[in-house]
Amino acid sequence: MESFVSGYFIFPIILLIFWWFVRFIYGAWWKPKSLEKYFKSIGIEGTSYKLFYGDTKASKNLMAQAWSKPMPLSHIIVPRVNPMWHRMVQNYGKISLSWHERRPRLLVADAGLMRDILNDKNGHFRKPPTNPLVDLLTLGVSTLEGLQWKKRRNLITPSFHHEKILGMVPTFLTSCSDMIRGWKEKLVDLEGKFEVDVAIEMQRLTSDIIARAAFGTSFDEVKMIFELQKEQVVLTLEAFYAFYFPGLRFVPTKKNRRRYEIDNKIKAILKDMIIRKQRKLESGKSEDDLLSLLLQCQNQTDNDMTVDDVMEECKLFYFAGQETTANWLTWTMIVLSMHPTWQDRARTEVVDLFGKSTPDVKTLNQLKIVPMILQEVLRLYPPVTGLYRYTNETTQIGDAIIPAGVEIVLPTMVIHHDRDYWGADADKFRPERFSEGVSRAAKDEQAAFFPFGWGPRFCLGQSFAMIEAKLAMTMILQNFSFDLSPAYAHAPHTIITLQPQYGAPLLLHNL
Repeated sequence: MESFVSGYFIFPIILLIFWWFVRFIYGAWWKPKSLEKYFKSIGIEGTSYKLFYGDTKASKNLMAQAWSKPMPLSHIIVPRVNPMWHRMVQNYGKISLSWHERRPRLLVADAGLMRDILNDKNGHFRKPPTNPLVDLLTLGVSTLEGLQWKKRRNLITPSFHHEKILGMVPTFLTSCSDMIRGWKEKLVDLEGKFEVDVAIEMQRLTSDIIARAAFGTSFDEVKMIFELQKEQVVLTLEAFYAFYFPGLRFVPTKKNRRRYEIDNKIKAILKDMIIRKQRKLESGKSEDDLLSLLLQCQNQTDNDMTVDDVMEECKLFYFAGQETTANWLTWTMIVLSMHPTWQDRARTEVVDLFGKSTPDVKTLNQLKIVPMILQEVLRLYPPVTGLYRYTNETTQIGDAIIPAGVEIVLPTMVIHHDRDYWGADADKFRPERFSEGVSRAAKDEQAAFFPFGWGPRFCLGQSFAMIEAKLAMTMILQNFSFDLSPAYAHAPHTIITLQPQYGAPLLLHNL
């Protein structure tokens, strides 16, 4: 009788272990290898699947090697910034297969297919699932999907209408003027020339602009958010590249505790700002900063945004609005230091239009050379080097049928440097490409320019960033000339956005 009872309990346990073992073998080996065989059968080549880690280790090793030392002064940056993408295109073509742990990853370095994927309106492609530790950076509109994304996007879009952004121009001018004044004071003390890390300066400038324009405050009041987000970015990248198993976020490791501590501190600062802003609005004070506009949206009948949702949008405003434009301006100053003839041409245009007067928006639209330079810098040094999507269901990319559950990598930077689209001088700085506008810049007028994305999910802050960048560069060119410091080391690399690895020390000269 006892043996019967023992067998009665043991048999289900054995079945459960066997079921778990079969499922493990299926997910960890059989399914990936079957997908690898399928992709080869339809003509898509790539790397072979490696148990658990796929190409994660190889990619990290390639990156560590590429980032171990600076590169020569040139714009051939793809092999350094992302050697894995460069190798995949070189070895397997513009559509190739690699592996992110157990997940197949399809690199699509074809501009036409990239447009089709980003233009998806049927829900075939979504943002890839990420682990919860990565989501701590921000869960704003850029991470939402489906009806939830559509509703949130519709609520936020009016905040970025052109007339709203024009109303923020005085804010932009205030921040830029403060920076210029600070530089001039240093130049007086240092007899007309001094070295400055413009990467740090541009971070502070764009932080101040986004603080004023988004929150109606100043950089000093939200400085802590900036510092905390920079630390969170590093922790987020570690989580992104590390192997994640379900429940890992609940393990109280030192880094996990710090991740949640940072998140709580940022939310506490934002919540305090939201409460103060709500009180102002309730008292009848009308303000045009983005936070006020977002809070006013809460009064709409179909709005289901919570305070937590507002905080996540604020985190996104602050990170995306500050980080991308700061790096764009940094690379613009580096590139103009490498190409002094273009710096002189841009300055001549600015002085002819404005002299030493404060720029105004109407005259700003008459600039031709400065926007060409800014667009060419975006092409060569896009702040976001690639976009990621995920096949939500079996779908078609070009002539290939792609199963559900495949991660799609859209390597913006690779396409921006592709000779098929930009000609034999694709790695050269030639702002004149954009003399007839973005639509005619690429070879054969192919749309191969994606600095702000494409399709329904294009970056809402595009106009905001362009006006901000034009104003900042106009005022810098009015007042200073600049060249590379002997301490400058050319080393583009990605910490979510494209940044100079060793900073951007330049020598500023008073005009």
